Amino acid sequence: MHGSWHRELPVVAALAAVLLTGGASPAGATTNGATTNGAATNDPAATTSKAATEARVAFHDWTTTTDFVAGTARGVLPLPGPRLGIVIGRSAGTTTYHDPYLNTDRGYDYGTWTSPVRRLDFGATEMVASWSAQTPPGTWLKVELNATMEDGAGTGWLDMGHWAAGDGDIHRTSVSPSAAPYGGVDTDTFTTSAGHTVRAYQLRVTLYRAAGTAGSPRLWQVGAFASATPNRTGVPTSTPGPASAAGIELKVPRYSQNVHAGQYPEWDGGGEAWCSPTSTEMVVEYWGKYPSREQLAFVDPGYADPSVDVAARATYDYAYQGTGNWPFNTGYASSYGLDGQIVQLRSLDDVERLIAAGIPVITSQSFERGEIDGADYRTNGHLWVIVGFTKAGDVVVNDPASNSNPEVRNVYPRRQFETVWLRTSFTRPNGSTGHGTGGIAYVIKPHDKPLPPAIDPANPSW
Repeated sequence: MHGSWHRELPVVAALAAVLLTGGASPAGATTNGATTNGAATNDPAATTSKAATEARVAFHDWTTTTDFVAGTARGVLPLPGPRLGIVIGRSAGTTTYHDPYLNTDRGYDYGTWTSPVRRLDFGATEMVASWSAQTPPGTWLKVELNATMEDGAGTGWLDMGHWAAGDGDIHRTSVSPSAAPYGGVDTDTFTTSAGHTVRAYQLRVTLYRAAGTAGSPRLWQVGAFASATPNRTGVPTSTPGPASAAGIELKVPRYSQNVHAGQYPEWDGGGEAWCSPTSTEMVVEYWGKYPSREQLAFVDPGYADPSVDVAARATYDYAYQGTGNWPFNTGYASSYGLDGQIVQLRSLDDVERLIAAGIPVITSQSFERGEIDGADYRTNGHLWVIVGFTKAGDVVVNDPASNSNPEVRNVYPRRQFETVWLRTSFTRPNGSTGHGTGGIAYVIKPHDKPLPPAIDPANPSW
């Protein structure tokens, strides 16, 4: 879930010269939850039927030159070769952008790329877009979604976020537009209203550069997952499979979010608020990428692990007022040249396949104290990094909600883990309903490292 924050999960609504002319700077987030005491009340029955909990999911992205040529370009050019993507060529026009957080009005040249229509063979109730791009100084981008509903009507272009790696030209922000009566966007997630489903969609990306300059953002990947996950309090029990990652533990750096408590209140103040950027930074550094000296310059030299402060600043969403915007976190990772995707995985089998391929996975979940042995807290939404599995199939996690870096490594029981991660709702001790993500995860990797084949091509998780 989004990190230590107070917004309910997106699933709630469902339930009711032309190239870069500067270096990359940070950008990017989803959340971690408040850690308060409370007795666990949920022991979901392992007998929950598979049919009652079956999710449909379809992830698709556009990332090759062929992909971009198949779309509609206005003022942008596809660059030949792997991972080069698209940039502004001869711009489609000039516009003025008012930044409500910087209180500035600046002129930008722009170009747009619109994807082909992507049709679904099921009715989706939730969608999240994500992208991989670099935005040198003076540039930024906007991502939009146009969903075609079950009755053939379109939502119109819904703004999914304004993003830049740095925060000097614009302040990155979600917009959360309504698409009444069909649904609406909550920070980073389009969720349909009851009775409505998505049957097809397009994505549109607008690239901006300061008027009269020659630089450009470079976008090399944009995609989305569409899913339909039934309301479920329990999920079928899984067992390590033949492609299991049993006994594999990836050497992911360990960072505690709690050692940052009270730091930089302008970016949500560290501690429990920073689970998402802390998890993202662990994975970024696993791949050998680190903030530059220039990016680190603002951090108080007395602070431990200054790269986590960089990640928090670079994932902060000024509208959401937190570091828990999911695609802003993977966007931050992409500012180092990595690919970042927000996906909805269907089981720990998916995670095992990724771990076996050497790819750590950041997952989002919520739970009460006592539901996860060894996690002595409760959360409305928390992110951590799966780094491996024991030989018995239990989950090895770098949990940033720890008091020191050496305490970050934890082993959580497989059954407890999959329940709190894959469910969509549960009852809290006070009788209120808690909400889960149904399997949300970040997948971050180098562009030239292939993902393993999807387990179920009819339900591609990536």
